[in-house]
Amino acid sequence: MIRADRRHLVRTLADLAAQQGIGIDQYTRLKPYQAAGFPAPVSSQGARTQLYDGDQVDAYLQGEPVPPLPTGEDGSDLLDRRECAALIGVTPTTWTSYKRDPALTGVRVEVGGVEHWPRSAVQAFQDNRPSRKGAAPGGRPKRTGDQVPRDQLPALTAELLDADPTISAAAVADQLGVHRDTAQDALTHQRADRIADRIEADPALTPAQAAAALGYPAAQTRRATVRAATVLRARRAAAYLSDVAAALHRAGLTTTAAVPDVQHPADNLVVAVLLLDGEHAPAPALVWDERHGWRTAPSRRHPLRGTSVPPEGEGVRYLATGTTPAPDALTTALTTPDE
Repeated sequence: MIRADRRHLVRTLADLAAQQGIGIDQYTRLKPYQAAGFPAPVSSQGARTQLYDGDQVDAYLQGEPVPPLPTGEDGSDLLDRRECAALIGVTPTTWTSYKRDPALTGVRVEVGGVEHWPRSAVQAFQDNRPSRKGAAPGGRPKRTGDQVPRDQLPALTAELLDADPTISAAAVADQLGVHRDTAQDALTHQRADRIADRIEADPALTPAQAAAALGYPAAQTRRATVRAATVLRARRAAAYLSDVAAALHRAGLTTTAAVPDVQHPADNLVVAVLLLDGEHAPAPALVWDERHGWRTAPSRRHPLRGTSVPPEGEGVRYLATGTTPAPDALTTALTTPDE
C-alpha cells in the first residue's frame, strides 16, 4: 500500500530507470531492483505494476540505511485492488465489480498508472454497501423491470459466486429478482474474469482447466471460457493501448492520457475506444479492433457502430499498417491527410 501522505514519493520502474540514466528496456533486463537489500515494492504481492517508495530507493542508491515505512493503519492509506479486496474479505475480481459504485469512483486515484482507493473510503463502502437481502424472491415478476440496479448487479452476482461456484443463472435470477438472461450475462462475465485471473497465476492452464479448478461446472461455462480468452487478450494489449494514449496526448490530440476504454462485444472480440478531444483533433474518436487495427470513427456517441464487419464510409479511415503499429507511427498517420 501507499502509506498516508507518501503518494508524492511513489516511483515506477520507468522512474527508477530514468533516475539511473538508462532506458526502461535495459533496466528491466538487468533487474537491479531484484538485488539483495533493494527496497521492496509498496505494491501488493502479485501486482502487475511495481511501485516503490522514493525515500527508500534514494537511501539504498546512496549506500545509506533504508528507512522503514510508517506502520499501523491510517484512513488516508492508499490501497490497490488486491488490498481493497483483502480488507473487506472478497476476491480481487469481486472488488473489480464493487469499484464501479459511485461511492468509490469519486475517490479513486491513479498512482503510477495503478488504481488506488483511500482505506477510509473502502471501509465506509463496506459498512454501507448494498445487500442482496432486499431482492425480490422468485426472480423478476412478469411485466416488471429488474429489481436490482444495473450498476449493483456485478457486485451482487460476485457475492453469490463467492458463496457457491456452481450457482446457476436461474438461481442468480431467483435471488436477485432479475431476468434470467440478465443473470446469465452477469454470471458469465464474473466467471470469465476469474478464469482469466487463474490463468494469469498459472499460465499452463487452459480456460477449461482453469474453470474446473475454480469449481465451475463445464456445462455452465462454455461462454465464460471463450470470454476469458478474450479478457486475457485485452489485458495483454493494455500496455500497448496505454502507450498509444500517451503518444496522442503528447501530440495534443487528447486532453488527457487516459487509457482507452476496452470492450468485449459478443464475448469473443477485443475493441477499444479513444475519444479525441484535443482542439485540433482530425476525428471525433479512434477505435482499435484486434482484427483490423486502428480506424477513425465519425461519432463520439456511437464509435463502435459497425464492429461486426469492417466499417466503411464517410468519416472512417484505417490508419498505419498492421494491428499494433508503433504509437508514433499511428499519430503520424492520423495527422497526415489522405492524398
